[in-house]
Amino acid sequence: QVQLVESGGGLVQPGGSLRLSCAASGIIFSTNALGWYRQAPGKQRELVATISSGRRTNYADSVKGRFTISRDNAKNTVYLQMNSLKPEDTAVYYCNVLTKWGQGTQVTVSS
Repeated sequence: QVQLVESGGGLVQPGGSLRLSCAASGIIFSTNALGWYRQAPGKQRELVATISSGRRTNYADSVKGRFTISRDNAKNTVYLQMNSLKPEDTAVYYCNVLTKWGQGTQVTVSS
């Protein structure tokens, strides 16, 4: 049974940073692509970043240069380092692998 558990969300001021983590279990972690998505109130869930098994990364244009996705296969964990946060980054952030989703972690950017 695949399980994804996100952590690291919170309230941060504009310009601040947060690092999200997603711990996975029940899968062969190292051979799977992983992704971070987000959903703001009243909006559809959107792609933030993905990382392949070979560590190739892809980012939404809105976060390029500010966010970095990485993975630690020894810890079965994928990370999302978020810098220079903006109010429009406020959303629930979800980890994804295959067809599975975590429960989400809230990120709020506000002064």
